[in-house]
This record gives sequence, C-alpha cells and structure tokens, in this order.
Amino acid sequence: MSSRSVANATPPAPVRQSEGAHAARAAALAVDLGALPEWDLSDLYAGIESDDFRADLARAEARCKAFLERYAGKIAVLAGTPDASVLLGEAVAEYEGVEDLLGRLMSFAGLVYSGDTTDERREKFYGDTQERLTKAAGDLLFFTLELNRVEDAVMDGAMAAGPLAHYRPWVEDLRREKPFQLDDRLEKLFLEKSVTGRAAWNRLFDGTIASLRFTVQGEQLTLEPTLNKLQDSDGSVRKAAAGALSEVFRANLRTFTLITNTLAKDKEIADRWRGFSDVADARHLANRVEPEVVAAMVEAVQAAYPRLSHRYYRLKAKWFGVDALPYWDRNAPLPRVEQRTIPWAEARDTVLDAYGAFSPRMADIARTFFDRRWIDAPTRPGKAPGAFAHPTVPSAHPYVLVNYQGKPRDVMTLAHELGHGVHQVLASPNGALMAPTPLTLAETASVFGEMLTFRRLLSGITAPAQRRAMLAAKVEDMINTVVRQIAFYAFERKVHLARSQGELTAEAINALWMSVQTESLGPAIALDAGYEPFWAYIPHFIHSPFYVYAYAFGDCLVNSLYGVYARAEGGFVDRYFSLLSAGGSKPYGELLAPFGLDARDPAFWQIGLGMIEGMIAELEAMEG
Repeated sequence: MSSRSVANATPPAPVRQSEGAHAARAAALAVDLGALPEWDLSDLYAGIESDDFRADLARAEARCKAFLERYAGKIAVLAGTPDASVLLGEAVAEYEGVEDLLGRLMSFAGLVYSGDTTDERREKFYGDTQERLTKAAGDLLFFTLELNRVEDAVMDGAMAAGPLAHYRPWVEDLRREKPFQLDDRLEKLFLEKSVTGRAAWNRLFDGTIASLRFTVQGEQLTLEPTLNKLQDSDGSVRKAAAGALSEVFRANLRTFTLITNTLAKDKEIADRWRGFSDVADARHLANRVEPEVVAAMVEAVQAAYPRLSHRYYRLKAKWFGVDALPYWDRNAPLPRVEQRTIPWAEARDTVLDAYGAFSPRMADIARTFFDRRWIDAPTRPGKAPGAFAHPTVPSAHPYVLVNYQGKPRDVMTLAHELGHGVHQVLASPNGALMAPTPLTLAETASVFGEMLTFRRLLSGITAPAQRRAMLAAKVEDMINTVVRQIAFYAFERKVHLARSQGELTAEAINALWMSVQTESLGPAIALDAGYEPFWAYIPHFIHSPFYVYAYAFGDCLVNSLYGVYARAEGGFVDRYFSLLSAGGSKPYGELLAPFGLDARDPAFWQIGLGMIEGMIAELEAMEG
C-alpha cells in the first residue's frame, strides 16, 4: 500500500508548503520546549540497511524451519513419555527463543515505520519484514495447536514438576483458547492471509491518517498539532481546529467507512469460524477476563454518566458562561487561568520527582528512558499520532513515543507512557511468552503513574484558581479515560452488531457515533453536525477492536489501588512491584488479592467511580 493511493481524497495540500509551515511552527515551539529527544533504535539494529538485521531475519526463518522439522507431529508422543516435562520444556524454551527473535525484528520494523508512516522506503521495509515474518511464523503455528490437542490429564502431569512447570501459566492460558482453535491448515491460512487482509487495511488507515493535512487559520498541520489546538486558550483557534478536523475527516469518510466495514466483516468471519458468540468475546478471552466482569463495569459506568460527565460538563459550561459548551470546548482550558508552555526538562523532572517520591526504584527505571534515548518526543510530519510504549522483546527494552507540545496533558501523557515502560521493564524477566500483560492489568502502571504525577503537582499548588484548573484537568482526564472509553466500547459494539446485518454507510456510522456521544456527554455539550465524523481518526477501532474498555478497567482499578496506598498500608510498594513484575504469569484476580481488591465484586467499580465523583464535588464546593 502507498499513501499516494489516498492523496486525491484529501483537500489540496502541497507537501512542501505543509512541511515548511510545520517546520516554522516547530522551530518557534522548540524555543519554549527546549531540546526534545529522538529515540535511538540502535539497541535493536543500526538501521534498515543493517547487515545484522538481514542476518537475523535469515536466522529467524531458518530457526522456524528447523523447529518445524524437529517437532511437527511429535508433541503428543513427547507428552506421553516419562521425560515429558524435560522434552516439552526444551521445546517451549526453543519456541520462546524464536518468538523473541521474531519480536525483535518486527518491533524494529514497526518503530521505524511509526517514525514516518508516509515515507515509502520505511513503508516498504515494514511491509516486506511483515510478509517474511508472517510466513516464517507459519512454520511455528503447529506447535501451540498440537500442545492443545494433548489430553488435559497428560499435560497436567507433564507440568506438575520439572522444566515444563516453569511455563505452566503460559500453557494454561494457551489451553483457554482450545475451544476456539481451527485445524492446522485453516489456522495457517488465517495467518498468511492476515498480511493481505487485516494488516493491509491497518496500513491503509495509518498511511491515510498520516497524509492528512488540516488548515487552521492559514496554517497547514498534521493531525496531532491540530488536535492539540482543541486545548488552545483562544476559543477562535479551538473552533477553527474543530472545523478543519471535521472538514478533512468528512472528505475522507469514504475511505474510513470502507476500512471500518471491511475490518468489521473480517472480524465477524473469524469469530464465526472460531465459534465466538459475542462480538467482544475474542477480546475478553485475550484479556483473560470474564465477560460478566466487563458487563458489570460497563453497566456501572453507564449508570454513572449523569453523576460524572453530565454533572461535570454542566459545571464547566457555567464557568464559560453558557448553557451548553460547543464540542470543541469540551477539553478547553478554564477561562481566566494562565496557560504556559511546559519545557521538556520540566516535564521530565516533574514525572521523575513524582515517581521518586513513591519509590526511588521506580524513578531509576524511568530515568533510564531519558538517559539512554528510549523516547521519541517531537512532533513530525508523518509521525504516528498519539503516544505509546512499545515493549519490544525481553532481550531488549521498551521504547516510548509521544508527541510532546508542552501542554499539561502532555506531561500526564509522558507519565502515563513511562508507567507502561516501567511495567514492561519489570515484567521482562518472565520471558517472551509470559512477560506480556493482559489488558485487564496493562493500564495499571500507566494510570498509576499519572495519578502519582497529578497528586505531586496538586500538593504544590495553593492558589485557588490554579488548584481548580489542575483538579478540573484531572477530572477531564478521568472522564476521558472512563466515560469516553466506555462510550467508545458501546460504539464499537453497535458498529460490529450492525455490520453483521449488512454493510454500513458513512451516515449510519455517524448516527451510531452521535447516539453514544450524546448519551455519554450529556446535554451540556452541544454536538452539531460537525462532530459526526470524529470517529474516523481513532486508531484503537482499527488496530485493536474492543481494546478501549481496558482504559476504564485500569482507571477504576488504579483509583482503588491508590486508595489502598493513601491509607498508608505497610508493604504497599513491595506488593505493587510484585504485581507489575508478574507480567502475564498470574491471573488478575490473584494479583489483586494482596490489596484486598476483587474486580468480580460489582461494588468494586463504585470505588473508582466514587473517586471521580468526589473530585467533581470538590470543584462544586469551590463555587460556593
């Protein structure tokens, strides 16, 4: 795929002029932000022409073939021998080593591509790497399928002691997928077709988003700086940015609608063949969370809309002197509160100080990201929007991408992504198979890092206006994390359920979007026709269907965890590090038990929601 294929769908935007405007804006902003780090990927490979990369790619392909030749068709036999634990343990260890190598190669290609998704050379490198690794991974596919065909009693005996016992958590997780696996040839077909199916549509989305240009008051911008202007202190700038976003999204709706329809149908086919009964069941299985737990959380959040988002936006509209805020003012800074650009060095020190006050060890891990250039911070044309922390593989280390522009929310985003990074570093000793954390706990360290940073900043503010502004910003972040993400989940459900009945028009998707947004945001946010296409740019809908509820799960969980921490219970830090260090080696219920928390209890969700409600009440009290 080439981003050229979608160029004609966008309003005319000469690249030279756009990049020149971006460069001038970036130069002016750089004076305020200071030097922003760009990541050094050489810990993985020196570059896309690296001899080491080519050699490792060939070595990965050879190891996959050798693994196939050594073990295919033999797992059941090995499992039935007296030395099953040793023999299967050796096989899993070899499999893990190959997975680490494959992950290193694909991580590097993905990180290079995210640095500029519009660069055809990078795009080809990413696509070629993905194709070769997908083909190589096909040689490994038999292994997990054959493991799952071993009788439960036989496998339990093999895992009781010896080398295979180490991998018991991974094997048990794997066996949960047994009812939904297909025969070997179908599984291989699904895997190989993913390159020209789901993965290709993902690349089309990424390339389209990166190629978009938005004209805001005469300035041509990429997506991330345009979204940033929705937090500008000047209302006319916010309105102009919203108008530009709406215009460009609407001009590209045909492409975004096709992508959405295709991927929803692709998922429906896979779900039907595998035997999943609900559109989100595959995600729940991957998250290792019970559907009824997610349903209880969603019900609790939706029931709280009037007490949270409706109530807060009514208060914010009052601060702005209106009955209802236009949608572009939803995240606007409070009026008559000084706004300043926060230099990168100050953001770094703020986060590290907050982490250090909780645990010097936590700050030391986070500091490594700055010292060793594991962070990519500047905005650039073509760079992936938003932010992420990529774990890469346990034999390497994580990398963090942010688009830092000096807003208070950018500081919180940095704290969030570094929380992920700390979690990934701590979990990496579990190895490539058990380091990855299910989404139920994947947002724990990130949201906890945000909370630590917020509390640290708030404790140093005494001026009422500044304190109100900071508290309001935190409430907005929590609403965006809890209410908005559950509304996103509801939107996804509506889209996938409707798509199962036939293809959806852009207008139909717009209507579904507006219905959930109206319900979740409430009457104090005025949603006009300009807001209809704003679903189009959200990457989670494309890359990770139904991922979004993990944010709400994480926020409510962290609010409860922070309550335990605030009660100054002894040993909290040690228990917290144990939770993070477990990675995916233990179920979430077992990891929460030492804190006296149980997400299966419906009352659990009220703890987290109650914290948000208490902050809103504090803001209302300031009005008195």
